[in-house]
Amino acid sequence: MSETGKDETGRANAYRVLARKYRPRDFTALIGQEPMVRTLTNAFATGRIAQAWMLTGVRGVGKTTTARILARALNYKTAEIDQPTVDLSVPGEHCNAIMEGRHVDVIEMDAASHTGIDDIRDIIEQVRYAPVSARYKVYIIDEVHMLSNQAFNGLLKTLEEPPPHVKFIFATTEIRKVPITVLSRCQRFDLRRIDAATIKADLTRIGGLEGVEADDDALAMIARAAEGSMRDAQSIFDQAIAHSSGRVTAEAVRDMLGLADRARVIDLFEHLMKGDVAAALAELRAQYDVGADPATVLTDLAEFNHLVTRMRFVPAAADDPSLSQDERARGLEFSKSLSVRVLSRAWQMLLKGITEVQGSNRPVSAAEMVIIRIAHAADLPTLDEALKSLENGAAAPAPRPSNGAPAMQSPGPGASAVSQARMPSGNGGGQTMRLVETVPAEAAPPRFDAPPAAGEPEPKARISSLADIAALADSHRDMALKVLVKRCVRPVRIEPGLLEVSLTGEAPKTLLNDLSNRLKDWTGRRWVVSLSREEGGATLAELDDAKRESALMDARSDPTVAAILSRFPGAKIIDIRIPDAPEVEEIEPDAIPDPGVAGDDDDDEI
Repeated sequence: MSETGKDETGRANAYRVLARKYRPRDFTALIGQEPMVRTLTNAFATGRIAQAWMLTGVRGVGKTTTARILARALNYKTAEIDQPTVDLSVPGEHCNAIMEGRHVDVIEMDAASHTGIDDIRDIIEQVRYAPVSARYKVYIIDEVHMLSNQAFNGLLKTLEEPPPHVKFIFATTEIRKVPITVLSRCQRFDLRRIDAATIKADLTRIGGLEGVEADDDALAMIARAAEGSMRDAQSIFDQAIAHSSGRVTAEAVRDMLGLADRARVIDLFEHLMKGDVAAALAELRAQYDVGADPATVLTDLAEFNHLVTRMRFVPAAADDPSLSQDERARGLEFSKSLSVRVLSRAWQMLLKGITEVQGSNRPVSAAEMVIIRIAHAADLPTLDEALKSLENGAAAPAPRPSNGAPAMQSPGPGASAVSQARMPSGNGGGQTMRLVETVPAEAAPPRFDAPPAAGEPEPKARISSLADIAALADSHRDMALKVLVKRCVRPVRIEPGLLEVSLTGEAPKTLLNDLSNRLKDWTGRRWVVSLSREEGGATLAELDDAKRESALMDARSDPTVAAILSRFPGAKIIDIRIPDAPEVEEIEPDAIPDPGVAGDDDDDEI
């Protein structure tokens, strides 16, 4: 069958989709699988032909097509050549029948519909008989991972020692589901995803053969949407030709697939990096109004964010022919002005946001909330940058609001203090982070040492940390609770009468209730102890371990200790004990004896 859709007699056939019409018929036409072709070429040239092959890869990369080409190579026969070969430039005696799936000696079986041991028994019984006309009897089993365990076990013996006239070719998209006992009896080939540039070039070739004009941006969109699958790319291109009924344009492909405009996605990315919430929301709503799916918009944002990050380290990534001119030029600009920390934070927020949007019954609203979070975070430095700025004593003005309004003035009397950190942004400006929210004095949260409310008894003990709770348990001889508090409790929030914590996996189910009852008994006031979804801080035991490890490191770096360890090979530090400082008793001035009266006895002590 020729690529024009006519057979050797010239008789016109019914329309065939592009994925079938341009299916490769020999190894030279396989796209993107050069390592496998090279291995098979060398194996056939030296006569080292395996008894079974396992082809694995994502859908549409050519597993079934490769299996048919391999069966054709095994049974290749012409008037001049009668041996297995990978040079299939001249059609052989069995080639057409094999490639069309109708040869009697090439048996194709779909394991998804033939999963049982009875189907494998049929194969075991048939392998004893020689092929009817071809050199080898070839069994092609597609989606082999769908076979049952009994079917796999029944196939093992035949697969390990097949008759010399039988070959097996397996194909699967789920290689992990194939038993290792089967894999060990096969030569495995991992068919790679086809990169977007290669797909775009092949679509250009097909468009020329079909007489269809297509924009480069349209072909790039199709290549990206195929996600490494040539069959998917050809199917989408086929649909785009029918959709546009003429020249395939980027707008037609975008409307057909519900994609966002790449240039508008870049505009949205720029608004987010500037922290302009209003412009970002307006751009998202405009793309949604013209048919773009909110999850797709966020996915495209994540892809562009990844592209910018990659360009920062590999500027040559801009040479990818599947990129548009906007992506290439503006991506390079962003890669030079945005820090890796900002890009990494946006990436994490987008990944989380895509999941939220996909699972929401109001996707556009969920997407807007994601956009707001990212734009708001654009002005915030990371935690280590903020701490470093504070350590250096940097002062900064209040952060600008996201809507572009003037910065807020310093809080007047009656407002709590505000600590701010400043970090340089990629464009030379400043980014600020509010570490403590400004609140009116009357709405300030209660302090840990705040007096009890009116009518509430004075607490017997004040608690502001887990260490205070552990000390209370120790003073009341409740060692079991003390151990549980140190090992199992992570602090989230502690206020008078309120304890919010998270627990480790070893915490007993009754721990929160026990804590509430003990705190009420020990402090004389009612305590609400709740479990938080937040991770919380470190446990007291983890803090103790960290302090001990720090002490051990300090001890190892001490010159005296290092000399001792070197003097005694095999010696090691097993514990660090620092004696408490001696207590100095206060002595009244009148009790100090006069030196002239006390005498000169050297043994006198004060």
